[in-house]
Amino acid sequence: MKKVNTETIQRVWEALGDDTVTTSEATDRLTDIFDEKCPDDLARMFTKLRKKGLLKGEISSDKGGWIWWADEECYSKMKKGGELLG
Repeated sequence: MKKVNTETIQRVWEALGDDTVTTSEATDRLTDIFDEKCPDDLARMFTKLRKKGLLKGEISSDKGGWIWWADEECYSKMKKGGELLG
C-alpha cells in the first residue's frame, strides 16, 4: 500500500469534493492516482485517514457498505502550507 502523504490526502479530498461516496465510487474517482493491484488497499488507506481524522466514514445499510466524505473538520487537520497538524 502507498504511504499516506499530504499530496495523497489532498488528491483524495479533491476527488471526493463535497460528495459522500461509496468505496467503489471512490475507487473509480481515484484510479489515476491509486493503481494498486489489491482492491482492499484503498479501503485500508481510507480507514487510516479516518482514524487520523482526515476523512469521515461510516457504514451505510442503504448503500450496502462504507461511505466516505471529507468536511471542514478534516481539512482543518492540515496547515495551509500542506503540512499535517499534530
